[in-house]
Amino acid sequence: MRNRISDQEKKLGPSIRSRNDRKSGLDALPWTRCWNPVLVVVLAVLLLCGRSFGVEETLKVIRIGYQKYGSFNVVKARHSLDDQLAKRGIKIDWVLFPAGPQLLEAMNTGAIDLGHTGEAPPIFAQAANNPFVYIGNQRPDPAGEAILVADNSPIKSLADLKGKKVGLNKGSNVHYLLLRALESAGLKYSDIYPVYLPPADGRAAFDSSKIDAWVIWDPFLTVARVATKARTLVDGTGLVANREFFLANRNFVQAHPEIVDDLTKAVDQASSWAKQQPRAAAQLLSPEVGIDVDTLQQITERLPWGFQPVTPAVIDDQQKIADAFFILKLVPKELDVREATLTVK
Repeated sequence: MRNRISDQEKKLGPSIRSRNDRKSGLDALPWTRCWNPVLVVVLAVLLLCGRSFGVEETLKVIRIGYQKYGSFNVVKARHSLDDQLAKRGIKIDWVLFPAGPQLLEAMNTGAIDLGHTGEAPPIFAQAANNPFVYIGNQRPDPAGEAILVADNSPIKSLADLKGKKVGLNKGSNVHYLLLRALESAGLKYSDIYPVYLPPADGRAAFDSSKIDAWVIWDPFLTVARVATKARTLVDGTGLVANREFFLANRNFVQAHPEIVDDLTKAVDQASSWAKQQPRAAAQLLSPEVGIDVDTLQQITERLPWGFQPVTPAVIDDQQKIADAFFILKLVPKELDVREATLTVK
């Protein structure tokens, strides 16, 4: 009987007796005999990964990537979205990027949740398996990007670009404009020497005549025209749509679809105000973007403001870009742009 102490237990002392006594308690339960180091690790992982099993964390911060000029700049400057989300305890971290490719790379690494770019960066991003989705777009703005040459340049037509150095930001919306412009003149991409430069470096190279032509978008386009008297060889009219796209990390927008509604309202409100008061919008944005008010007003008055839904026609336009890039081996595989959408089929 357990209330008797054996002669051997007396010799071994209290330690063996305590171990034996515990067997009548917790260790006597059948399920406790299953404990092992592996099970402990598994349970720890399950506790740490509770979010994956339906235990959602409260959204506290949204990280939005933006560029030097666009709808998001007005939204940010007016604090409308910040104020709206603050009522729900959500803070916005605004992160500035020089161009769309860099912004989408940040989204790929999980550094931002939302952002905006031109039409070409999403194609390169999708080819790199970036987990983004299209959530909206602006109306086309083909005149918002162009190929510039110096006022005294001997280049008079697109055909004259053959054998010349052409600066552009690789993977940006102007990449597709350059392809289409060359095609319209009977030239191939291999007929020129592309020089890949971000906007600031492109402007410096253009000013110092280190490149023969520069393919660029607003606001850099209008600023260069005003400052250097650069001549427009061709803009996107009749060649490209040049839409601004609003993009989101797929997992983020699936977990927080209400944020898209908040963003849509904020963009539309900011757009309506900017269209009605372009001078006031330019004055508000000038200190942040570093462009004088008069030049910025020109851009503001021409910009096609607003948040439009992603339609099948828009996706068809994007598909044409993806197909063209694949044919030229600018992307490594064929793409189905519909796979980067949530609802468009």
